Amino acid sequence: MRLRPFLFAAALLLPGLPAARADLLFVLNSGEASISVVDPGTRAEIRRIPVLREPHHLVLTPDGRELVIGDSGGNELIFLDPATGEVRRRERISNPYHLEYSPDGRFLVVASLRRDQVDIYEAATLALVHRFRPGDMPSHIAFSPDSRRVFVTMQGDRAVIAFDMETRTQLWSAEVGPEPAGIIWHRGKLIVGIMGSDHFAVLDPETREVTRGPVLGRGAHTIFPSPDGRALFATSRVDSRLAEIDPETLAVRRVWNIPGGPDCITFDPEGRVWMTLRWQGRVAVLDPKEPAGSTQPWQVLRVGRSPHGIFFKPRREGVAGDFTWAMAGAVSGTRPLAVPMPAPPSAARPVTLPGPATPAAVR
Repeated sequence: MRLRPFLFAAALLLPGLPAARADLLFVLNSGEASISVVDPGTRAEIRRIPVLREPHHLVLTPDGRELVIGDSGGNELIFLDPATGEVRRRERISNPYHLEYSPDGRFLVVASLRRDQVDIYEAATLALVHRFRPGDMPSHIAFSPDSRRVFVTMQGDRAVIAFDMETRTQLWSAEVGPEPAGIIWHRGKLIVGIMGSDHFAVLDPETREVTRGPVLGRGAHTIFPSPDGRALFATSRVDSRLAEIDPETLAVRRVWNIPGGPDCITFDPEGRVWMTLRWQGRVAVLDPKEPAGSTQPWQVLRVGRSPHGIFFKPRREGVAGDFTWAMAGAVSGTRPLAVPMPAPPSAARPVTLPGPATPAAVR
């Protein structure tokens, strides 16, 4: 007798659940229909949770009690216990590619890349409130801090679209460049990865003025604030780079050539950067405190094929819960960290980008 996928997942989770105080790293293997659960201390995968088809992105529920994974190909949300990795429930939902809860916790917004939808759901009930069909390939989502507006990149339309959450109307569309992908709200502006080019665009949501931001390399994909707010970290999937960016000036401080197509990012309480390597089936962990010129300040560990979303859940004693809420994947936008972090590296001049680490990869 065949177990249904959710029963199979539960069966895998019964033996040997980790202690509630253990740190965990969750990695979504979009090319292998699975979620890798990794012990960050040993850098070993301790469990693999099967899903239906193609997980891409993840976010914490507003109360922080569940980690929500969108299985876009399987038309399903998977709700996990972030402390143990236990699968709690699964909910049917239309093509959840990228997803964000509004900062006030009232709504869940889902971008459907394949079905050209942007859906607003009630966070508590998952009742569909409104469906927009704004154009070609809605990709990534960011909210204004007051939850009144949501912004969605449109990969096929070279644009960012703004929606009013109160009136359920489209406010405006602004062209930003070819294949816009990751987007964050940063100090009153929107920073957008221009995946079909080599840079990030800076969009003023009030005037809709677009300026050219940090240049990183082909496949400029997405950008994440560090939990302490002292840096932004951005990825280039084609030229295969990670960059540290000054949050005040948006100047590039440092660049690392990391083969494998760095994609999504998460952080641990020591300030290390964990990133999925989309083309290698691996995760890299880099310590930005390593001095410049280190031979290779990162290590890699194997996960599933085409890893995409990633989330570090610290559970050790002495690490405040505020750290988790400051993480990409927890909320839309930057949140300050209450726990002191290591001092930032000394100020550096903007850098000249090195040559590509790998040949161009297919996006």
